[in-house]
Amino acid sequence: MQQQARRRGRPRGLKSTQIANIQSLDRALDVLEALAAREGITLTELSSHLRQSPATMHRVLTTLEQRHYAECTPESQQWFIGAEAFRLGSAFLRRINIVERSRSIMRDLMVRTGETSNLGIQRDGDVLFISQVETHETIRAFFPPGTRSPLHASGIGKALLSTFDDDRLEAFIKTAKFNRFTDRTIASAEQLREAVKRTRQRGYSLDDEERTIGMRCVAASIRNSYGEAVAGVSISGPTIRMPDGKVREIGRWVVEAAAEVSRRLGAR
Repeated sequence: MQQQARRRGRPRGLKSTQIANIQSLDRALDVLEALAAREGITLTELSSHLRQSPATMHRVLTTLEQRHYAECTPESQQWFIGAEAFRLGSAFLRRINIVERSRSIMRDLMVRTGETSNLGIQRDGDVLFISQVETHETIRAFFPPGTRSPLHASGIGKALLSTFDDDRLEAFIKTAKFNRFTDRTIASAEQLREAVKRTRQRGYSLDDEERTIGMRCVAASIRNSYGEAVAGVSISGPTIRMPDGKVREIGRWVVEAAAEVSRRLGAR
């Protein structure tokens, strides 16, 4: 019998029961995630948030600072994510040529609609936004790369869910938490099934003030050469500039943009 392939780059002969976290590395990653989630945090706040002593957190922070993964402003004594963290994170985007293939199409879509264009992929039950072309309007949607949003409360999320087969959709529903952000957020399995059904019928999804009051999002899925849904593209903007009568037109443009990106990725 052929030997089962080792998983996750595991050394030969190492059993799964022998795998353990490196505590100091785990702690450093917790700190990086906390810095990335905030626009400045003090040592006291960080220690309280991660339930670690200030001395321990300071050692981690100064180590990260020496490698330029963290920065501190002397005036406010707040810590921020460093430039080196951005460089490291950018390596992930280099793996995904979808960003490069879609950029010009997203720019055209922004010009055509006058609203912000977004690109997102699925990661761990969320939409991970990986690219954005902002409108020049003062009031606009803002989802910088790295932002996450639950699938059930996102235009791109619902576009991706609409590509799931029934078994995969039901498996997702069983574990979904349906966190609510507004009184319009999908809050039940039945509501999600209905939203997926409407998305399949229209060809595009609609986030109608479900994540943020006053904002709408229209999205469609992007497929690769294997026909797999690998991302979604969307247009987001305030409801005052995206009224009911304009949503269908924007939906058609978004679907056309998604189809063109799919074509560039080799989809038929």
